[in-house]
Amino acid sequence: MLILLLHCFKASNEKYLYCFKLIFLYAAVCFMSLSLFSRIVHAINTPQSVRYMRNKHRDPKWKRMRGEKVIKIDLSRFESQNEDPDNLSHSQRRQKMKERGIFPQKPWLEKPMYISCTSGIFEPYIPPEGDGKFSAISTTGAKQNVEFLMKKTKSDFPEQALEIYKTAHQLLAEKDKEGIQQYITEKLYPQMYCNLENKQIEWKFIKSLEPARIVHARCTTMLTDTNVFAQVTCRFHTQQSLVMYDRFGRLVSGSPVLTKDVLDYIVFEKHLSNQYGVWRMHAKIIPTWMTSQISLPKTFAFQSEETALEKKADSLN
Repeated sequence: MLILLLHCFKASNEKYLYCFKLIFLYAAVCFMSLSLFSRIVHAINTPQSVRYMRNKHRDPKWKRMRGEKVIKIDLSRFESQNEDPDNLSHSQRRQKMKERGIFPQKPWLEKPMYISCTSGIFEPYIPPEGDGKFSAISTTGAKQNVEFLMKKTKSDFPEQALEIYKTAHQLLAEKDKEGIQQYITEKLYPQMYCNLENKQIEWKFIKSLEPARIVHARCTTMLTDTNVFAQVTCRFHTQQSLVMYDRFGRLVSGSPVLTKDVLDYIVFEKHLSNQYGVWRMHAKIIPTWMTSQISLPKTFAFQSEETALEKKADSLN
């Protein structure tokens, strides 16, 4: 280059322009050769492109075995244990639940409801008038005996129902409110314990005047076709004794010596759809021709005149 520059300075003006063109052409050829050489070097040093991503191993053959060498351990986070969940925001709670794989709670509007018994008697049995009063010699009594023989079947349920009947009344006399729930339904429970507060009961089962028998049986569904209830009406003609005392120990009803003949039509119910359902007392059928029961007299504590005046003054104040 220096030699060419010296020749240019010594040459004339026409030769100076010719020399400058030669120098420019020489520089351009050198630049192109250097650029081509750099591209060749870059292509040699760069690895060939493959179809796998750069963050994967070059040989995916042993991928599963390489993954089994690493064991993921869920380390306990001590700082999260001290956090109060009530102070977390909605987004923080959502993030914590996503980390632990917990699904968000759904706003259920349904409330669980369990129907253990029906609200009444479906197709109630109508007892014949004068049942239990006519003798077998009379026309009405003979007719009832013939109907009984026509409907008589072999079944152990009447004896089972009689045992439930006796156990329920014995627990009622003992005022066992928890144990009696296994023998009576929720409908009959408040009816049997009505007006029995502060009263003492003595009940005894003497004997059965007639064998217990089934006089009526029905089934029905509630809400759905699979929710089935069964009701069986049993006739009990027994001899019992009942004594009732008030809270002061005075006799209110019955007699400890006398016994009475009792004719009952008891409805037993069972939830057939429930595999753990049992037969329980559900209701008592009282015929229209039966005489009404006399209500028990209410007793009150005697109050002196001074106590009555004090209570009256307190109420006025």
